[in-house]
Amino acid sequence: MADFEAGRYVLPAPERKQNVVTAVGIHDQTQPFTAIGPIPPPEQAPNVVVVVLDDLGFGSSSAFGGPCRMPTAERLAGGGLRYNRFHVNALCSPTRQSLMTGRNCHSVGMGGTTEMATAAPGYSGFRPASAATLAQILQGNGYSTAAFGKWHQTPPREISAVGPFDRWPTGEGFDTFYGFMGAEMNHWYPQLYRGTTPFEPTRRPEDGYHLSEDLVDQSIDWIRTQRSLTPNRPFFTYLAMGASHAPLHVAPEWQEKYKGRFDAGWDAERERILQRQKELGVIPRDAALAPWAEGLPHWDELSETQRTVSARFMETFAGFTEHADTQVGRLVEALNELGELDNTIFVYLLGDNGASGEGGIDGTLNEHRLGHGIADDPEQIITELDQLGTADSYAIGPAGWAVALNTPYQWTKQVASHFGGTRDGLIIHWPGGITGGGGVRPQFHHVIDVLPTILDCVGVPAPSLVNGVQQQPIEGTSMRYSFADQEAPDRRTTQYFEMCGNRGIYHEGWMAVTRHGIPWQMIPDPDRRFENDVWELYDLTTDWTQSNDLAAEHPAKLRRLQDLFLVEAAKHQVFPLDDRVTERENPTVAGRIDLLAGRRSITYHGGMRRLTEETTPNVKNRSHSITADIEVVEGANGVIIAQGGAFGGWSLYLIDGRPTYHYNYFGLQRYQVRTENPLPTGRHEIRMNFVYDGIGAGLGGAVEVTVNGAVDGKGRIEATIPYYFSFDETLNIGVDLGTPVSTEYARLDNALVGLVHSVRIDLGEDQSGQDGDGGKYQRVMSAQ
Repeated sequence: MADFEAGRYVLPAPERKQNVVTAVGIHDQTQPFTAIGPIPPPEQAPNVVVVVLDDLGFGSSSAFGGPCRMPTAERLAGGGLRYNRFHVNALCSPTRQSLMTGRNCHSVGMGGTTEMATAAPGYSGFRPASAATLAQILQGNGYSTAAFGKWHQTPPREISAVGPFDRWPTGEGFDTFYGFMGAEMNHWYPQLYRGTTPFEPTRRPEDGYHLSEDLVDQSIDWIRTQRSLTPNRPFFTYLAMGASHAPLHVAPEWQEKYKGRFDAGWDAERERILQRQKELGVIPRDAALAPWAEGLPHWDELSETQRTVSARFMETFAGFTEHADTQVGRLVEALNELGELDNTIFVYLLGDNGASGEGGIDGTLNEHRLGHGIADDPEQIITELDQLGTADSYAIGPAGWAVALNTPYQWTKQVASHFGGTRDGLIIHWPGGITGGGGVRPQFHHVIDVLPTILDCVGVPAPSLVNGVQQQPIEGTSMRYSFADQEAPDRRTTQYFEMCGNRGIYHEGWMAVTRHGIPWQMIPDPDRRFENDVWELYDLTTDWTQSNDLAAEHPAKLRRLQDLFLVEAAKHQVFPLDDRVTERENPTVAGRIDLLAGRRSITYHGGMRRLTEETTPNVKNRSHSITADIEVVEGANGVIIAQGGAFGGWSLYLIDGRPTYHYNYFGLQRYQVRTENPLPTGRHEIRMNFVYDGIGAGLGGAVEVTVNGAVDGKGRIEATIPYYFSFDETLNIGVDLGTPVSTEYARLDNALVGLVHSVRIDLGEDQSGQDGDGGKYQRVMSAQ
C-alpha cells in the first residue's frame, strides 16, 4: 500500500505545514526546515504516451489487416498487445471525453460533439468538475503533462480570448498544449493555439510544412526538454492527430504510393481485408463478412467516372494515414533514442470512432456541402481530381470506402448500434510491464477502460476529491488483468452504446441494437420516431460480426436487453434521445448557452482575430448589417472583416480602393457586390446591408453597400449557408487568416492597407423557421 497513501486520494495534495520558527536568527534555529514540493510520483513509475488517430476504422490499419500501411502500428503491436474487441463511442468528442475521464460520454455531458451540444444534461458539452481527467490525476501525482493536436472537448462558446480556460487542455491537467480546438483542421494552413494563445505556423507548405509533422516535432521537442530538465519525473504525453479525419490533406508522393491499388473497388477490398484479418488472428477463422450497408451501391453499380473518382479518394486517404503513422514512428524512435521506450506505457488508439461515411455516395471536395445536404457531381469532381490532397480541397471520401475500412463489421461512424461505428483497433506497448509481446487480446473492453488501466499500471488510485470536488465513480475497469493472460475472462460484461439516436446494449455475450439514422443523410427524416425503430439481436459468442439477426427467434431475450438499455441509458443521462446532426451545429436551434446572450449588436476593434462561430453574432438565416469605420491610404487594398474561408464564408474588403462584399456559397457560387467608386484617402464608414428573403433556412437576399451613408453598390445573393460556415476557419478583423474567402486577394498577407477603427455587426430577427423550443429548421434548401 506504500504507493496508495492517503495523500493520493485528494488532489492536489493538501498543503503541508513547515516546522515552526524557534529563533530570530537562522544560526539559533533549533529545528531544521524541509523544502516542500509537490507530491512525488510513485517509485519507478512509467511514462505514459497516448496517441489517437481520427476516423480510422477497425479494418484500415495494416496492423489489423487493412490496406493502409502503418509500420509504426505494426512495430508496436509486434512488441505489445493488440485488442480486437475494443470499443469507442461513435463520434469524436464523446470518445475523447470518455478517454480522459474514464466515464461514459453521457455521464460527463458529451453525448455528441461539442458543436452539437444542447441544454440537456447528457449533451451539454461541459465536463463536470466531479469527473477529473487523466491528466489532472497524473499531474497531481508528480507527472509532467503535455497535449498536442486535436482537442475537441472544450465548449465552443469558451474558445475565445476571454475563456474561461478551465476546460481548455491547460485547465484540464496539461502543463502545456499545442494544437487545435475543434473537430478538424486544415493540415496545410492550420490555425493553432500554443497554450491558450492563437498561433499560426511561420512555415508554409512550400517550405515543407504539414500539420502532422509539426505536431510530432512539438511532441518530441517537449519530451526531450522534459527529460533534460526533470528526469526524476515521469511524463504523460497525449498526441491526438488530425489524420485521418477530413480534410484529406497529404503531399502527392504519399498518394502515389497507392496509385492503382484500389481500382478493384470496395467490395473486393472488403474480401481482401477479411482474409488478412483472419491470417493475422485479429478475427476468428470462421467470422463472416457483415452485410453491406443498405442504400450504398456496390462497386459494379458505379459509373466509370464514379469508380475513377472513388479510387483516387481512397488513395489519398491511405497516403494520409500512412503519413500520419510514419510521423508517430518518429516519436517512437525518439523515445527509443532517449532510452525511455521500454519504460513507457504506449497506448495507440487506431480511431476514435469508425471510418466516416459522412462523405456520401461519391465523396466531395468540400465536406461542408454534404453537411448541408448538397452532393457533388462526380462528373465535376473528376475535372478537379488533381486538387485532392492539396490546400485547394477540403475533401472527404465516399461512404463505400468507409464501410470497407470498417471490415468485417457493418456501418460507419455515428452508428453506435453496430461495430462499424464503435470497434477500433487498440495497441498497448509496454516492455516494462508486458512480456511476450505480439499477442492478441479478445476481452471485451471500452474506451472508458483506458484511464483505470493507466492508473493501475502507474500505481496511483482514482482520487476521491479533486480541487475540493467529490468525484463521481469511474465507470471503466482496468485491462491490466489481460496483459499476461489471453484466456482471462472478460471483466466488462455490460456496456450501452448511443449516438445520434443509434443505440445498442451489450450484456454477457449478447447484443441488442437499433439503427435510427444513416450517417450520410446529415439532416434526419423529421417523421422518423424512435419508438418505430427496429431492433436486432446478436449472439456474439457465435457471431463475431453481427451478421445473424436472432430477434425473431429470441423475442424474450431481446425484450430483456431492451429493458436493460433503458436502465443503463437512464443511469447515464442518455435521455432524451436526439437525432439531429447538422442542425445542432447552429446554437440557435440547439438551444445551448449563447455567449452573446441574445445580443443583436456587437462591435469589434482593429486587430481582433480568431473568433469562432460561437463567439460571433450568428448572421445566418436573417437580415443583418456590417458597419466598418476605416481609414485608408491611396489605392488601398485588403480585408476589413472576413468569416469562414475558401470553402464557405463572407468577406468585406477593398480591391483597388473599392469596397467589395463577397459571399462564398461553399465554393459553388460566389456573389459579389462592389461599389462604383474607389475610396479617397481618409476616414470612411462602409456599410453592408443584407435583407433576407423570408422564413426558412438558407434563403437568399438583397445586398447594398453604402459609403458614408450613400448607396454605391447593389446586388443579390441567391443562396446562403444555413447551419455553419466552417469548423476550422474563424472571423478576423483587418485580415483573412487561413484560406481566403475570395480569390481576389492573396491566401496570406491580405491585411488591409490602412486602419480598421471598428466593425459593428447588427442582427435582425432569426428567420430560420425554428420554433421557440429549439425545434427543427424548416427544411428549405437553396441547392441540392
